[in-house]
Amino acid sequence: MTILNRKVFRELARMRGQVIAITLVMACGIMVYVSSRHTYIALLESQESYYTSYRFADVFAGIKRAPAPVAERIARIPGVSSVRTRIVMDVNLDVPGLDEPAIGRLVSMPDVRRPVLNDIAIQEGRYPAVGRPEEVIISEAFALANGLVPDAWIGAVINGRRKALRVVGIGLSPEYVYEVQGSGSIFPDNLRFGVIWMSRDALGAAFDMEGGFNDLAVALSPEARERDVIDRMDLILEPYGSAGAYGRGSQISHKFLSDEILGLSVSSNVTPAIFLGIAAILLHIVFSRMVRAQRDQIAIMKAFGYRNLSIGWHYLKFAFLAVSGGTVLGIVGGFWIGRPLTGMYQAYYRFPDLVYELHVDVITIAAVISVSAALAGTLHALRAAMALPPAEAMRPESPPHFRPLAMERLGLHRMLSPVWRMIFRNME
Repeated sequence: MTILNRKVFRELARMRGQVIAITLVMACGIMVYVSSRHTYIALLESQESYYTSYRFADVFAGIKRAPAPVAERIARIPGVSSVRTRIVMDVNLDVPGLDEPAIGRLVSMPDVRRPVLNDIAIQEGRYPAVGRPEEVIISEAFALANGLVPDAWIGAVINGRRKALRVVGIGLSPEYVYEVQGSGSIFPDNLRFGVIWMSRDALGAAFDMEGGFNDLAVALSPEARERDVIDRMDLILEPYGSAGAYGRGSQISHKFLSDEILGLSVSSNVTPAIFLGIAAILLHIVFSRMVRAQRDQIAIMKAFGYRNLSIGWHYLKFAFLAVSGGTVLGIVGGFWIGRPLTGMYQAYYRFPDLVYELHVDVITIAAVISVSAALAGTLHALRAAMALPPAEAMRPESPPHFRPLAMERLGLHRMLSPVWRMIFRNME
């Protein structure tokens, strides 16, 4: 080990308290970045995969009632690739164990399973059998909150008549990743609100909508302009009591989820920057004091032939060693705490698969950030050490300026000992 390397480790041991403080602050910043960034990527990739696999629609519209041929006119709009008509109704539910009625959103589904927009991801159980109108699929969050499993029975008041429904499956839909009843709801109430998918024929007969629909989901082609399609849809649906079509960006579940992902993206950059900025300031203070205290050592090293770059690299190694422990600790700890953090989102945002895995690019960026913080904190001190002439370095540093303190101008310094005057002078 070279002389300068031995000096580095001796300095680390001598200043271990300050080094530990820098290491812990750096570890906090890297840990927050790695954990939040991995959680952000997990949510974003799960959202994209879920939407693609289960064909989440691009445009939605609710109406009072429209005949089936209206859907054919919607399908002929330029830019529309597929259309799904549905019957959607909110009803009161009699759920075992609840003292008051719950609200169930009945959503029609094909009698025979086939790929459709806003499809169902069955998590448990099976698809309802043909000719069994009482068989339904319920949303996973509602089932877990109420302890419902396949083969359970619930009561529903459908168009004024009580009907017993048999739960045969538990599922999810990209339309209800964040399962709230309406725009007035902020947090899910999974105990008292759930989605129930039911046979199209059964719902049509119950609400007198055979050959009609009151809800529309549309998928757009890649080259379509959403605003143009919505305008054309509004013209067609206006006579049927439409409140106006809207795009995916205004769909409640998607909006909540997208806003959450966006907020997580911002916080994954802003919060770590605070910790890393503090670490850079600590490094700057420590290194500035070290260079001032070691002026005579710098002069001796230069007199013995050490070049400026060698001396600068010597002090830079100290900085890299000080932050490297925090970087490793932050990366390992960040990935470890990121998994339960991602699991917390699963309690509110329902995905069939929420994949959390290590991303090398996040680790690489974390390492680059830590190196950048080390450079930012030590650059000024390094320049001062490299630019210091040997003869000048042999003399103590001159005070940059002197002026009386406020307490000296007021005459209060006579009440203090020299030690306390030095303390207050340094503080001011």
